[in-house]
Amino acid sequence: MTRDEIFATLGLEDINSGGYAAGWLETTGDVLEVENPATGEMIGAVKQCSEDDYEKIIESARETFERWRMIPAPKRGEYIRLISNALRQNKQALGALVSLEMGKIQAEGEGEVQEMIDIGDFAVGLSRQLYGLTMASERPRHRMYEQWHPLGVVGVISAFNFPVAVWSWNTFLSAVCGDTNVWKPSSQVPLSAVAVTKICHDVMAGTGFEGVFNLLVGSGRTVGDRLVNDRRVPLISATGSCNMGEKVGVAVAKRLGRSLLELGGNNAVVVLDDADIDMVIRAVLFGAVGTAGQRCTSTRRLIVEKGIKGEVAKRLIDSYQQIRIGDPLDAATLMGPLVNKQAVNNMLTAIDVAVKQGGEVLTGGQVVDTGLNGYFVEPTIIEISGDADIVQEETFAPILYLIEAEDLQEAIALQNGVRQGLSSAIFTDSMRSAELFLSHEGSDCGISNVNIGTSGAEIGGAFGGEKDTGGGRESGSDAWKAYMRRQTNTINWGAELPLAQGIEFG
Repeated sequence: MTRDEIFATLGLEDINSGGYAAGWLETTGDVLEVENPATGEMIGAVKQCSEDDYEKIIESARETFERWRMIPAPKRGEYIRLISNALRQNKQALGALVSLEMGKIQAEGEGEVQEMIDIGDFAVGLSRQLYGLTMASERPRHRMYEQWHPLGVVGVISAFNFPVAVWSWNTFLSAVCGDTNVWKPSSQVPLSAVAVTKICHDVMAGTGFEGVFNLLVGSGRTVGDRLVNDRRVPLISATGSCNMGEKVGVAVAKRLGRSLLELGGNNAVVVLDDADIDMVIRAVLFGAVGTAGQRCTSTRRLIVEKGIKGEVAKRLIDSYQQIRIGDPLDAATLMGPLVNKQAVNNMLTAIDVAVKQGGEVLTGGQVVDTGLNGYFVEPTIIEISGDADIVQEETFAPILYLIEAEDLQEAIALQNGVRQGLSSAIFTDSMRSAELFLSHEGSDCGISNVNIGTSGAEIGGAFGGEKDTGGGRESGSDAWKAYMRRQTNTINWGAELPLAQGIEFG
């Protein structure tokens, strides 16, 4: 699809409002121009929100919450089902917009929209499963149980690398839980957020609940800081760098609010001598090169037992040199551009630092001239010691550090020896090695896999990590509990008033 076809299908204009508060606002902030990272050309623009616009959006979400929370959860799920159906109808166009604006290849752009559809289906089922427990009371003729109540307004701060999917993880689940949402997308990819909000508006128009899904496009200084410090917003779910998460976490904790943080990854794949090398190559290739290395679950470190390292390195180098780099909307492309010029500079700086710290570039490491004037680079493999300082850092680019390990114990120590703890994987045919990796003394990450890569988590499991990754959980399993408040209830249906713990008083 062309840019004009995408815009026409999704109802976008050359300049779009960046504020939605139960309806589109005449926003009064500066105009934000959006660049195509594959060509450097302007795609369109968004007029950002001012502080006055912010107040309208928060009040819209707060007022709607008071009514939305009283709608039965299965009915809330019905609205999500309608939005999911609308996403199905717009999957190709929205996926193409994600590719156009962010730079991920077409298959990944449409895959991201499919992820939204899948989490929508999950949320519909969840709307009938917001279960609490019944507990045995120690007091006679008493009943004790817990229930879950809607929390309030949820602020969702999303990152550039997943312009739409991560929003749906948070928003669809919190909406069926009875919350309303305010979405602050990355300033790199606001058009995707505008398009999704338009889809939500078309579904919700005339229902009286248009204010469930609100949009706040603006700078961190103007509106972002206000959002994380606003006591009217009991939960902030933020996806981004560890540095960003530290600032958000401190600000929200200072007002005793809740934060759900999904931060940096620095993920490793451990390869033992008995691994299936064909599977390793395919998994690492997608994990390290997919989305041009701009996923929080991208494979950053490849820790290989020494007996197999040479063969793994050779086959990976051969595969890397066949990667087709270019226009992400070309179906033949396997790797698109980095998101902007700064990302290219960060990658080149990291490569230079790695070499100074003893690393050897095995392949890649250069800027690529595709003739498109975009931010294209070669995927890069650097052989380096596991204790090099640069290995502690997560450079959001297609850099893979190849590290040798003596045995499984050293590999696990290397895997765990970074500040981040999101995703991890081991390739082995040994049941004992795999179970050790998954045990208490194995990987310390929130996600640990056997014979699959670090990237491409399914929506059914809770997604998130430990240590500097933030500790948050989104998407499947019981992640819905983060968006609700738990209440324990005890009912005395007898005629006496016994106290707990056998206390006699009076």
